[in-house]
Amino acid sequence: MKGVYSAPGDYVYFKSQVPLHKIPIGTKQWRYYDFGPKAVPPLICLPGSAGTADVFYKQIMSLSMKGYRVISVDIPRVWNHHEWIQAFEKFLDAIDVHHIHLYGTSLGGFLAQLFAQHRPRRVRSLILSNTFLDTRSFAAAMPWAPIVGWTPSFLLKRYVLTGIRDGPHEPFIADSVDFVVSQVETLSREDLASRLTLTVDAASVGPLLLSDSFITVMDTNDYCAIPLQIKDQLNERYPEARRAYLKTGGDFPFLSRPDEVNLHLQLHLRRVGVEAQPDLVRGISKDGSGGSPSEKNDEREDHDDPPKEDGGVSESPSEGQLPPAPESLESHSLDDQPISNAKLCFIDHENAITLNKQLNLALEILLQFTGEIFVQDLLHLYVWSLYITSTHSWKFKPCVKSKISRHYSC
Repeated sequence: MKGVYSAPGDYVYFKSQVPLHKIPIGTKQWRYYDFGPKAVPPLICLPGSAGTADVFYKQIMSLSMKGYRVISVDIPRVWNHHEWIQAFEKFLDAIDVHHIHLYGTSLGGFLAQLFAQHRPRRVRSLILSNTFLDTRSFAAAMPWAPIVGWTPSFLLKRYVLTGIRDGPHEPFIADSVDFVVSQVETLSREDLASRLTLTVDAASVGPLLLSDSFITVMDTNDYCAIPLQIKDQLNERYPEARRAYLKTGGDFPFLSRPDEVNLHLQLHLRRVGVEAQPDLVRGISKDGSGGSPSEKNDEREDHDDPPKEDGGVSESPSEGQLPPAPESLESHSLDDQPISNAKLCFIDHENAITLNKQLNLALEILLQFTGEIFVQDLLHLYVWSLYITSTHSWKFKPCVKSKISRHYSC
């Protein structure tokens, strides 16, 4: 990276105008942006392991001005996929949103598919970018996963950043990499450990009730941290999904190719029936509020919501004021289906031996990984000590000889 990183001017402007919300829901802390007309069903953006809610700021600025509502969230500290589904559903209840359209990249795309599988009534469409269907390949590449929760922060950051291609980039791609690296630096050790755990936790996406016609697969054709074979598996799973290919863009096309990505997002939302309401856009004001006046929400019916299912569209909460999280969630026959991946297992003696071997292997890899970082400093110190010893040893030779002669004379 180039010395001291300087944030882009449009990002500085975005931060000065669009409010960042932080709300606790149960034991989880949610950090998110919510901007655009509240009468429009939202597009919710989920980042990958190295991303935060801020990485979608270009989509928030562009689409909200066209009359769409965009919500960008941080992935909270959850440690398995069952916990993710429950936490995300509580978050949607807390911000008074029922039907959603999900745009997920990398890990965010995987989590979006899992939520669509287990909460089909809430997800109306999916946009998937550079993502995957299961975690087996990532678990195999990370044998030290059992001790990820104990790994120091600097090692976790280094592991996450090794997934980003290092080398000459086009200027816009290089800028996108710099921005994501700056966001990784803001993540805590617990945040990084949680996301890596979700990446390797045994899980796979099952059949979706959502029709392929409501799914868009948007990938880059140059290079990406997700192998081509894994991308092909996703395409085979959704053969009738709409394809949107970007010639270049790297791992973060939403930052490097925002105009193309925003166009594909807009086309997708139109195709699945989301109508923008630019007449409700007030623009970005100095206090950071935006979207439609709350009194207009009662005059329009959300066409994504079936009549009478939720008793009509309730008045949207004002910016910065969110209703408290419900104590209990309403049960749904489809939504409360058991998660096949969340199984209780009893570890017998043979499994305990296997687990012990995996832990030993993980410790060896971690120690080797840590040793590489310090070996140059230790080698330098060793050479310097040899130099000092060889330079000053002559001062001690007379003293040693005198002591030897005294010993034998006695």
